[in-house]
Amino acid sequence: VQLQASGGGLVQPGGSLRLSCHASGINFRLYSMNWYRQAPGKQRELVARIGSDHSRNYLDSVKDRFTISRGNVYRKVYLQMNSLKPEDTAVYSCNVLHRERNYWGQGTLVTVSS
Repeated sequence: VQLQASGGGLVQPGGSLRLSCHASGINFRLYSMNWYRQAPGKQRELVARIGSDHSRNYLDSVKDRFTISRGNVYRKVYLQMNSLKPEDTAVYSCNVLHRERNYWGQGTLVTVSS
């Protein structure tokens, strides 16, 4: 299983970014996919999850600003982040649980700063 994330960068407060994560080695359409983040000095937290049925769950602090989606044909999961705040600054990683083991992408840094 391999997860390859991209799309991070530096953005001003109020700006937008779109993260992408490509998955290989799994039957992608059958799995829930997750985005986590870890800010400096803080614990990793689950930001958003999308089920195989396209059901969605979000961290309270990102509701109405972030949208998770998936493209099963391209084996990708996306995180559209709008109205970004400095407190969204973190390393964002995609994740999947496969055969009772967690797999992680390499992480992509999102920095929200003026």
